[in-house]
Amino acid sequence: MRKLFSVVVAGLLVFVLFACAGFSGAAFAAAKVGISMPTQSLQRWNQDGANMKAMFEAAGYEVDLQYAGENEVPVQLAQIENMINGGSKVLIIAAIDGRALATALEDAKAQGIPIVAYDRLLMDTDAVSYYATFDNFKVGTLQGEFIRDQLKLDTEAGPFNIELFTGDPGDNNINFFFGGAISILQPYIDSGKLVVKSGQATRDQVATLGWSTPRAQERMENLITANGYGPDGTPLHVVYSSNDSLANGITNALVGAGYTAENFPILTGQDCDVTSMKNILAGTQSMSIFKDTRTLAAQVVKMVDAILKGEQPEVNDTTTYDNGSGIIPSFLCDPVFATIDNYRELLIDSGYYTEDQLR
Repeated sequence: MRKLFSVVVAGLLVFVLFACAGFSGAAFAAAKVGISMPTQSLQRWNQDGANMKAMFEAAGYEVDLQYAGENEVPVQLAQIENMINGGSKVLIIAAIDGRALATALEDAKAQGIPIVAYDRLLMDTDAVSYYATFDNFKVGTLQGEFIRDQLKLDTEAGPFNIELFTGDPGDNNINFFFGGAISILQPYIDSGKLVVKSGQATRDQVATLGWSTPRAQERMENLITANGYGPDGTPLHVVYSSNDSLANGITNALVGAGYTAENFPILTGQDCDVTSMKNILAGTQSMSIFKDTRTLAAQVVKMVDAILKGEQPEVNDTTTYDNGSGIIPSFLCDPVFATIDNYRELLIDSGYYTEDQLR
């Protein structure tokens, strides 16, 4: 009964969001939409795909939703080609590697199929029509500001030890996530108030292939060993993590080194994944950026509707996102951050999660 209730509530929420965005099924021509997601191994992509599918189908579209295995580029390429050959009139693509899909993208362009890059910008191609995402530089600045404010860097003497983690080098978003955070943190690193004891402080040095939890855990374990970090060793005051899949690996390593909620370093994240939210409630993660994928899904449905009507989709950024072939017109949704103090309002009261999911 509880499961049935959750399904009904989720369906009603989709309907309400859909209605509030100004959609009506009669306004949409019957068409097939191809949605290519990078993986089902991360909770956030399951939610993105499910939200878009529900909203498009409620609008009368046929949806071809595909997940590319475990972040497998050849699988994603083949799936996109199948969408093209299968009659999709528009493609929505969250790329594993923003530079690795050139062949499929050119095929779509040759057949006049518009492409909306979803959350991850497709690079070095003129086949992309639009980009829909969150304000990813702001994601980073929110994380950096959280660290600054929690450590009271403008008033406390320090120094404070910090280590840095960001995501896959093939994901253009890390330039914005990491760049936004470093724009806040770099002055304190330069002054010596923040100290990166490992010396690993550039984007390339702290990138994590595949946004992998095990790789993040392994690197954090190596940093602990190499620098003597521990509750009774060298103090580690903060770990900057661009997202939750990395933060989960970092948490595993820190717990393994003996850290508890009472002495846990400040640890950032992004996506408000269930595991990370449980860690926040347990005191082993400090915050996570909330990117309400229902909002982004609703915006993408509006963009696709306009495209298929021959109209100009709504965008709010025409200067920031250059993919190597030119500026891609973009719509940026606004992120916020969740902590133990405000998670209930953001996540429970809004219906994003139930109480039971975070227990």
